[in-house]
Amino acid sequence: MKTFALFGAFSVAMMAADLRIGIIGTDTSHATAFTKILNDATAPDHVPGARVVAAYKGGSADIEASRTRVDQFAAELRDKWQVKIVDSIEELCRQVDAVLLLSNDGRIHLAQARIVIAAHKPLFIDKPLASTLEDAREIARLAKAESAPWFSSSSMRFGGVASLKSDDLEGAMTWGPGPLEEHHQLDLSWYAIHPVEMLYTLMGQGCEEVSRISTADSDVIVGRWKGGRIGTVRALRPYGDYGAVVHRKNPKGQTSEVSRKVDGGYAPLVHEIVQFFETSKPPVANEETLEMFAFMDAAQRSKEAGGKPEALR
Repeated sequence: MKTFALFGAFSVAMMAADLRIGIIGTDTSHATAFTKILNDATAPDHVPGARVVAAYKGGSADIEASRTRVDQFAAELRDKWQVKIVDSIEELCRQVDAVLLLSNDGRIHLAQARIVIAAHKPLFIDKPLASTLEDAREIARLAKAESAPWFSSSSMRFGGVASLKSDDLEGAMTWGPGPLEEHHQLDLSWYAIHPVEMLYTLMGQGCEEVSRISTADSDVIVGRWKGGRIGTVRALRPYGDYGAVVHRKNPKGQTSEVSRKVDGGYAPLVHEIVQFFETSKPPVANEETLEMFAFMDAAQRSKEAGGKPEALR
């Protein structure tokens, strides 16, 4: 009886304590933005229940956006938020309960995730999950083999676009920025992942075929879903607003259209991440994330084939 009472008190104390979060990759503004939301209890968008305590800088020398910011953001984490900067991912995993893999470069996510998965830490992987479909699938395979929970998502999924979703959806179009990065094999994964994720928030899984028209200023990617529904992404360069149009059938069988500009914020995503770390239940199915990468893979092949429709692999 005494042992049970002690165990119960220990469990309550553990539940009351903040989760210790580690960051991999200080080469993105998400590192400091997420930390402020978690660590600053006075912030209007504060998300309680977790705290960033350690970070591994990482960085990619051949990507300017990474190379020129990695030390700056690491210094802010250390000096403003008292986050300990460590020398390896292995050391990071020993000091935390869960991991935010935020590295700017999707090419290195597989190698970094492999270490976290082996340590059996719950893992959030920021966009892009990977730079190729094969790497994305390998992350999923490794995590399944180790029973390690993970998910990946754009913050745009949890913004205003979700309110447009409905059971009578006939089709949808989303738009947003789509700058490209020369080192990412799936070029849409670098930034157009945001409007792609918005489209999947609305349409769900089931895309069968993709075609893509690409110019210097924009891309238009059209997907055909099972049952004949059509979903479209317009990726604009360099940067611009986000938005969505949905098509629904009204009671008379006529199609109506709803259009909305979509604003993104990080707090709803961070809230979902903390809940995931507490429950190990991903708010976005891993299978849906992998289909998004199959969608972008088919779009890449369509671009290379001059716009010819390509089936998802």
